[in-house]
Amino acid sequence: MAVSVSAVVLLGFITFLLVKKSGLKAGHAVVCTLFGFYLADSSIAPTVSQAVNSVAQIVGKISF
Repeated sequence: MAVSVSAVVLLGFITFLLVKKSGLKAGHAVVCTLFGFYLADSSIAPTVSQAVNSVAQIVGKISF
């Protein structure tokens, strides 16, 4: 749960920056958000979730 909340906050912040600084149109951001909601209800959602968790674990093991 903590990974998904952190991911939502991070991706929301990145989307905000892209809309404000890089010229991403708000309509495109809305389409991407809706795509994410529909993807979450699809049969591929567990695979995507597992991949994100695996990447988060790999990043968590990196020591600087």
